[in-house]
Amino acid sequence: MRTQYLQKKGGLFALQGVGLVLPLLLWAYQGWGGTVGQVVAITLVLLVLAMQVSRWYQLRQKTDYPTVARHLNRKYPQLEESTELLLQPENELSLLGQLQRQRTAEMLSQISPQEASRVNISSGWMLLLTGVALASVLWFVPANLLPKKQAPGTATGTSSNVNQPVADPKAILPAIEQMHLRITPPGYTRKAPYAVTMPSFKAEAGAQITWTVQTNQPVASFQLVLSNQKPIPLRLVAGQENTYTASLAATQSALYHLRLNGQASDFYSIEVIPDEAPSIQIRKPGQYTEILFGDPQRIILQGTLQDDYGLRNADLIATVAKGEGEAVKFREQRIPLKLSFNGQPRQLQLNQTLNLQQLGMTYGDELYFYLQAWDNHRGYTRTEAFLVEIEDTTIVETMDDMSLGVAPNPEYFRSQRQIIIDTEKLIQEQKGLTQAVFQERSNNIGVDQKLLRLRYGKFLGEEFESNIGTAGLPEGLAEGHTLDDGHDHSPKKGESEHQNQMNELLDPYLHKHDQEEAATFFEPAVKAQLKGALAQMWEAELRLRTGRPKEALPFEYKALRMLKEVQQKSRAYVKKTGFEPPPLKEPEKRLTGDLSKVQAVQTRREEKPEVTATMVRQALVRVAQIRQGAKPTSADAALLEQAGQELGKAAVREPGRYLRALQDIRQLAQEIRGQRPLCAECLTRAEAAFHRFLPVSSKTVQKPVAPAAPKKLAQDYFNRLK
Repeated sequence: MRTQYLQKKGGLFALQGVGLVLPLLLWAYQGWGGTVGQVVAITLVLLVLAMQVSRWYQLRQKTDYPTVARHLNRKYPQLEESTELLLQPENELSLLGQLQRQRTAEMLSQISPQEASRVNISSGWMLLLTGVALASVLWFVPANLLPKKQAPGTATGTSSNVNQPVADPKAILPAIEQMHLRITPPGYTRKAPYAVTMPSFKAEAGAQITWTVQTNQPVASFQLVLSNQKPIPLRLVAGQENTYTASLAATQSALYHLRLNGQASDFYSIEVIPDEAPSIQIRKPGQYTEILFGDPQRIILQGTLQDDYGLRNADLIATVAKGEGEAVKFREQRIPLKLSFNGQPRQLQLNQTLNLQQLGMTYGDELYFYLQAWDNHRGYTRTEAFLVEIEDTTIVETMDDMSLGVAPNPEYFRSQRQIIIDTEKLIQEQKGLTQAVFQERSNNIGVDQKLLRLRYGKFLGEEFESNIGTAGLPEGLAEGHTLDDGHDHSPKKGESEHQNQMNELLDPYLHKHDQEEAATFFEPAVKAQLKGALAQMWEAELRLRTGRPKEALPFEYKALRMLKEVQQKSRAYVKKTGFEPPPLKEPEKRLTGDLSKVQAVQTRREEKPEVTATMVRQALVRVAQIRQGAKPTSADAALLEQAGQELGKAAVREPGRYLRALQDIRQLAQEIRGQRPLCAECLTRAEAAFHRFLPVSSKTVQKPVAPAAPKKLAQDYFNRLK
């Protein structure tokens, strides 16, 4: 059954491989794409074959006899989950196992191996038929649709559309027959050279742009003019008639036009795509992380690193701060990230754990770290600093002792941590201890927990363990009793009803010796918190006494946490003294009505609007006059050209808004000089572009507000002061 299953699976993989390889082999045989196309096709063929062989080898390793036995058990219930018995020697089985083995063998002999090893190979036939159909289509494709070799003059690795001409080159200038634009991206982009079919295009920063122009006749002057730059002459290509070329590196966005024998074309834009710096997004941890006592001293880093063209390297800079005050010490180290930068990937997922103990940190230490990354060009990025602090409870206790006026804490207050340490040690050594020793050590820790609980109970008035609740009170004490403290706490006979009411009103303010909880000096909130800690100690003691230290550990941690909160709440705040100004001499200064030294303050400010884009403002006025019927002059053409130069700066930043208007201004200037009728739509678009270009004034002229007339009541009050 195993052999037939592997054979059928091998046939399925073979059909799939042939279906994938056949179109690629035909592509390489036809030679489409030149040498590069053949290399790519053969490489893909080898990858497909290697993948299919690897899949079959892995399947052969996984499909062992126990796996086949489990498959038969799932598929055939009559085998009663006993097929594995056939793989074991018969002399090693018990009598019942031998009988079951014989019965399973009889049932297995009735199952057909072909049926048990059935494999659905329809997907393989479908993929094969698809590959044959695609290869047939490629065989009959005309040669003019897919050229068999590269065009001359192109470098290895260029795309197939490198030599495509610009669409409608005669629309640029009538004398141009063909125009090719070829862009060679810089090395950091890892892109092949490509061609563009529009005169306005986008290019990567640092890319090499090459114009190749073929004219219908020899030209005397042919220049490439960029905005605010010296014109670049197009040189004649050797061996090609009437063909000119020019190249430049794209460093910043600009506008350009071609000037052929003094005739200028429209403006076109070159938009440079800058290389973005890598981005680092950290999901875990937060900006500040505090590791509490008992928590694992580990930090999980999760985030995403990405770049537009590829990441080259990244690491983590960590600084460990130890000590406090003037004795603080810093230690910085570089931690490599567990990421693979082979092939310069564009995106990586970070998931790494930092062990703080391996960094030499302990309680009270702080860790400052940040991540930094580099791309394959010049980009660099670093994150904000993250802070990780390990809680140090001993510092809290020391500050608490200094701030309290009365030190109620005995020397055993901090032994709850020692109980936790002893419990964790017992849990770790449990496997090497006998049950009696384990029970004894657990009970001893429970006794320590009891002693600590009793010491804490003293601060709640629980002077004896038997006094907790009413069960420990002597008989008759609830109705009437007398303690040996000099006070009679029993109700007096013959007491009047009025006296009873007075006692009820004074009850919260009386000094009572029979209530132990009233003999404390804690606030109610602190007392409730301390009671909760004692309740957690009760639960921990119960489980320690019964030999369950692992269950007692959470209650011990919670008791310690509540004790620390009690110590935090018992801090005292002392207000610092500061400067107290001397009192004002009211009889001498106030209500005298002396206004001789009071002068009215008058301010005057004249604001002149900042005049910008003067040529555009003048051209806007002149275009509006021409639209109303004024006759244009040659000075208007020069004014439009100067306004176009100012508008060209905005067209570089936003070519979609101003490039068409810039071309209309060029056309209007030529029509004015040639004394031809002006284009009405060009005037409208130019005027709208001038309006968009001019800044909107945020300051408006307002009428000064006259001072309000004094009211009669205020005037009367002022007169009475005199």
